[in-house]
Amino acid sequence: MKQEDKFKQKKLLPNISLPEDLRRLGIEQLGELCSEVRDFLIQTLSQHPGHFASSLSTVELTVAMHYVFHTPEDKIVWDVGHQAYTHKLLTGRKELFDTLRQYGGLSGFPHPKESPFDAFISGHASNSISAALGISTALQIEGKTDRKVIAVIGDGALTGGLAFEGLNNISTTNNNLLVVLNDNEMAIDENVGGLSKCLLKITTGKFYNKMRWLLYTLLRKRKPKKNYKSGVLTRLTNSLKSLLSGSHTIFEGLNVRYFGPVDGHDVMGLVKVLSDLKRLDGPKVLHIKTIKGKGFSKAEENPTLWHAPGRFNPETGERLVKDDKDMPPLFQEVFGKTLVELAEENEKIVGITPAMPTGCSMNYLFEKYPLRAFDVGIAEGHAVTFSAGMSIAGLLPYCNIYSSFAQRSFDQIIHDVALQNLRMVLCLDRAGIVGEDGATHHGIFDLPYLSMIPNLIVSAPMNEWDLRNLMYLASRKDIGTLTIRYPRGRGSKKDWHNEIEEIAIGKGRMLQEGRDIAFISIGFIGNVVEEVVKELSLRGVSSAHYNLLFLKPLDEELLNQIGEKFSKVVTVEDGVIIGGMGEQVADFFLKNGYSPKVRHVGVPNCFVEHGSIAELHHKYKMDKEGILEIALECLGEMG
Repeated sequence: MKQEDKFKQKKLLPNISLPEDLRRLGIEQLGELCSEVRDFLIQTLSQHPGHFASSLSTVELTVAMHYVFHTPEDKIVWDVGHQAYTHKLLTGRKELFDTLRQYGGLSGFPHPKESPFDAFISGHASNSISAALGISTALQIEGKTDRKVIAVIGDGALTGGLAFEGLNNISTTNNNLLVVLNDNEMAIDENVGGLSKCLLKITTGKFYNKMRWLLYTLLRKRKPKKNYKSGVLTRLTNSLKSLLSGSHTIFEGLNVRYFGPVDGHDVMGLVKVLSDLKRLDGPKVLHIKTIKGKGFSKAEENPTLWHAPGRFNPETGERLVKDDKDMPPLFQEVFGKTLVELAEENEKIVGITPAMPTGCSMNYLFEKYPLRAFDVGIAEGHAVTFSAGMSIAGLLPYCNIYSSFAQRSFDQIIHDVALQNLRMVLCLDRAGIVGEDGATHHGIFDLPYLSMIPNLIVSAPMNEWDLRNLMYLASRKDIGTLTIRYPRGRGSKKDWHNEIEEIAIGKGRMLQEGRDIAFISIGFIGNVVEEVVKELSLRGVSSAHYNLLFLKPLDEELLNQIGEKFSKVVTVEDGVIIGGMGEQVADFFLKNGYSPKVRHVGVPNCFVEHGSIAELHHKYKMDKEGILEIALECLGEMG
């Protein structure tokens, strides 16, 4: 769809490039602008996929914030950031919106390098309050007391421990931070835990909220001095709350003033509330109620499915899903269904996920054995230690965390799991380059940081059969802590439901004999090496291919065979080279007196940008053409 087609019948949005244009509108025009923005998002994201439902829920909030606050001098920090598409539209990036999440185009998340309106990088959950508090405190120290800082955090991200650490610190520092709690009762899946119930209780207390708003309205009409007004309102509402519920909200218990909840889709109401809060000193929380997927009925009905739906028909809501009947299954499906099989055999098996039951396919276990499946919210560190507690009490936890998010649980893996050498399985989903979500989501650091931790077994399946065999290995033997990392997307085996094969810990395998050059691979990228070996064979080159199912322990017997036989070796992995499989193999050769010419394929020492997996693999020479080029160079160098 051409850019000009999206602007048909739109009167306001085409004339807005920056927030200063927005502020020229009358407040009565903002509702129409929100309708135009929402339609623009629906039309664009139907053809250029991105995070859909969450972006529709924050249209009015974003318009109101940029209308009231003087951005970019005033700072907005977005938590996670996938709800910030309207923010991008209003801050000079509307004409580039067709490039969203594409290689060389706009990022799907806020990033200061992309725009001065992006105050802090986003991607992982729960960091907004801490970052915004740091910015606000710095402005106070510099004497810029007129500058405002706003943290926008969802109720899902508020379940993360880092958010609580930030809240706990707010009242101890000199700041004017405003925390906007965007409450739609959803993260990606439905929210869990006591905090969501607490917010629901606040939201559904109709009498309390009516009385509180009445007090606020009366004080606002009288227009007393701002400090007096805010103090009276706080004292009156706290007294009212104590009378009705016997307790303060969690925010006021932390000495942070709480306002709300208010309708997050009433843009004029939001402008009025934000204007009043802008004049109040000190930290405060504005609780708004929104609907994830607002304005698109299919997304409102099923926000989990429409979190990132891919292409769809914007008129009918029909998702344009590819026919996958004759394709290999997703690794995630294989994990989820295999876990149910294991749980049927072993009643001690339990599943743990930090807010990703659908994404990692643990929803199968939730459906079959709901009392043995646990969604702990956006709390990766807690997920690991919770699993450790279950393990030490005699259960067998399978804890599934996305690889890039597992970085947040590094200390817990060391201190609570490895140090005690506990029996459990840590499954790292979305390992390797994951594509359009970009630098914050690529799972490229896991092999180095896991392999350096004592007592861990580190594995990476090449296909679905390997994944099932590894999962079964851990269920049938007490082998300590097994980590299994596997990629996002489809595998390579249509007949994935194999008979389980007994595998030996720390043993690799030779997939192809050869004499001229040896490839050593680990993980799913080994399938690409298979194609390279075939291509070299057509060119008269005899290539051997060895796949290491385990990085730790290394198969030293296999590496000795390779070192003795080959003078040319190419290592191939879908993660960072530094500290990865290739460097560990090269180190083994050096220490054991072998001197082959070793070339490494993998991610260099950089953060990988966003783009399709194919585009990024091509850039870093991790596709068939790139690996072939490196192999031919290696062969040529050695003559």
